[in-house]
Amino acid sequence: MDPVIVVGAGPVGLALALALADQDVPSVVLDETGGKEEIRPARSVVLRPDTAALAERLCGSGPGEEGARWSGWRSMRRRTEVRRLALGADEAPAPLHLPQHALTRALRAAADGRSLVRLVTESRLDTLEQDRSGVTAHTRGPSGTWWRGSYLVGCDGARSTVRKLLGIRFPGRTAVERHAVAALRAELPWPGEALLHRRPVFLPGTEEITARPLAEGVWRLDWLLPPRGDLVTPETLVARVRDTLGAWCGGTPPYELLDTGVHTLHHRLARSWRAERTFLAGDAAHLLGALGTQGVDEGLRDVDNLAWKLAFAWHGRASSALLDSYEDERRTAVAARLRAADQCLPILRSGGGLRTYLPGAARGHDQMLTDAHLGQGPLGAPPVYAHSALTPGGCPTRTAVATPEGAPVEDVRVTSPDGTGGLLRERLGRGLLVVLVAPGTGVWERRHWVGAGVMPRLAAAVEGLPVAAELLVTEGYPGAPAHSVLMVRPDGHLAAAFSGVRAEDLHAAACAVGGGSAPGSADDGHAKRRPGVAEERADPD
Repeated sequence: MDPVIVVGAGPVGLALALALADQDVPSVVLDETGGKEEIRPARSVVLRPDTAALAERLCGSGPGEEGARWSGWRSMRRRTEVRRLALGADEAPAPLHLPQHALTRALRAAADGRSLVRLVTESRLDTLEQDRSGVTAHTRGPSGTWWRGSYLVGCDGARSTVRKLLGIRFPGRTAVERHAVAALRAELPWPGEALLHRRPVFLPGTEEITARPLAEGVWRLDWLLPPRGDLVTPETLVARVRDTLGAWCGGTPPYELLDTGVHTLHHRLARSWRAERTFLAGDAAHLLGALGTQGVDEGLRDVDNLAWKLAFAWHGRASSALLDSYEDERRTAVAARLRAADQCLPILRSGGGLRTYLPGAARGHDQMLTDAHLGQGPLGAPPVYAHSALTPGGCPTRTAVATPEGAPVEDVRVTSPDGTGGLLRERLGRGLLVVLVAPGTGVWERRHWVGAGVMPRLAAAVEGLPVAAELLVTEGYPGAPAHSVLMVRPDGHLAAAFSGVRAEDLHAAACAVGGGSAPGSADDGHAKRRPGVAEERADPD
């Protein structure tokens, strides 16, 4: 088959190309820019633990070298500190905060080292045609060029050309929130900790300020602006910086202003995310960002969900139903996120009213915002695909564990039959994972358990599955008794759990995760070719 065409070379497009390469699928990334990132420290992204792990896995050494993991979180209201949380390895998971250009640069460097990823700069899409066996795209640039791909994914941002060429509507709300933003280097009283300061007395009329640390003593400060306020001039923004730092530090400390801007946040959701062999992902499919939600975070979750499904289809191991599940799962999850934000906004942003008289209301609102910023609750937690069409049907050995079906699995320590160990999340992205809960395997020598108990039967069952799968064992898993078997999707979500080993149940579950059809059906019977690069031809003179 032809490579997958990825339109857009931002974090989402590059991450998708890398995730496909990890599964032996070639891609061509069409980048309308010259390939150089604009350095904007004030344009940063917050990656929650699941998306940070994905980015680090795709980049190899990881993008975290230019970012900061927060050591704590503080919430203040007026002059009073109302909450302080410790974050880190032994506490609540810490988000990773880094400039977006640093994330893009790390992903681009990783893509440059992959033979299955071809980056093409100065190539702007202007034509898209689909047929039964693939997609044909035309780009403008130094020389007009045609490309042929098996599938095409539009990761080309809020003004997506792919979405417009497909005629997909993009309804929603404009200017949901506005923020004045500054990136600066300074010493603040809480090094390494992020701060949410609501209704500060030193800036009358300001609803909220956030201070989030980056690497090397740099901070990003955001001031929530009135929806229809006056124009923010450089002078007024510098005044905000001085007043804020002065109040927090007991006098304005020395600081270096690195970057400023005004960010206007919109909420939009594309009507559909798939049209035959073409898909939308990232800002091309959704816009969100109010109340601490993160667009890049959700875009990387799109990648995690779509990449393995495209890979299964490209290798001829999936049905069209598997590709349909991308929109069903991801659009439903993002719609729920937007719906939660829209419901919370009037409560959190409107002044006065009932919330003035309800005991504990302000504390509950602070908790809601904290959860959103830290990747918890309805505004920030990883999605659960509870009603996915890929969930296996009933069978005699199905059982329940602490992780609901469709939810992300716990990152427990696992061991493969060859004796190599590591964390479960390190094994994601290449195929199904079948995990046996076997107490004692963490301390026994491999020769004592690899051929004992249910292992031989389970190994034979995994070998006979209709899709690629890796067998692993773990000392224990929350809520799972000994000899339970977990089937984990390539994106880290639990497909099903079983009590014991029954080959028929495992086979049926693997078929369900693959879309419920026989292998080879996704590509309409067309022969698969060796990985290569997209067919390219210059326009005739």
